[in-house]
Amino acid sequence: MAVNGGAPQRVTRRRVRTRARLLDAAFAVFAAKGFGRASIEEVCEAAGFSRGAFYSNFATLDELFFALYRERADLIAQQVADALAGDGPGLDVPASVDRVTDVLLLDVDWLLVKTDFLVHAARDPAVAELLLDHRTRLRQAIADRLVRARGHTPIPAVLGDAEGAAHAVVAAYDGVTVQLLLDKDVHRARAWLGQLLTALLTDSSTRSG
Repeated sequence: MAVNGGAPQRVTRRRVRTRARLLDAAFAVFAAKGFGRASIEEVCEAAGFSRGAFYSNFATLDELFFALYRERADLIAQQVADALAGDGPGLDVPASVDRVTDVLLLDVDWLLVKTDFLVHAARDPAVAELLLDHRTRLRQAIADRLVRARGHTPIPAVLGDAEGAAHAVVAAYDGVTVQLLLDKDVHRARAWLGQLLTALLTDSSTRSG
């Protein structure tokens, strides 16, 4: 019974590995060529699998694309939440900003894939829902941290409440990443985003000088 009971588990693990390799290969292919110009064959070749392996995991290239986006977006949302979870009740704005920018500016390849997804979302309400859900979770992670700091670290009045500040943080990130896509200078983008977010989240009435 132990042998018979173990067989399905081995198949499951193999399928999980196959799916993971397909997603990793798709990420590289989509980043290099763009989603609209990539093919199932190219993804299979990059992963080292046949079309049969592809179709045992995904019905279409669109389905794979959405699974890839969801996986990476979930990872980033969790990383942002983790990056903001370590401090006490007060908020060390520069230190927290450094941790968040390290997570948000993963790499240009992710931004290319995300931009492809944004283009799809602009034309398809169902796809837009997935993108909006990801952005909502990012904002919520930031807003929750700002709420915890309330009473210790004031939010600039111009931003309103924690939710307004979280919207401003995500908007600033969007703007900086547009430039990053064009010049590919990750270090400059991270430095500029850090300066911008620190200025946004620091109450001017508490600044020295």
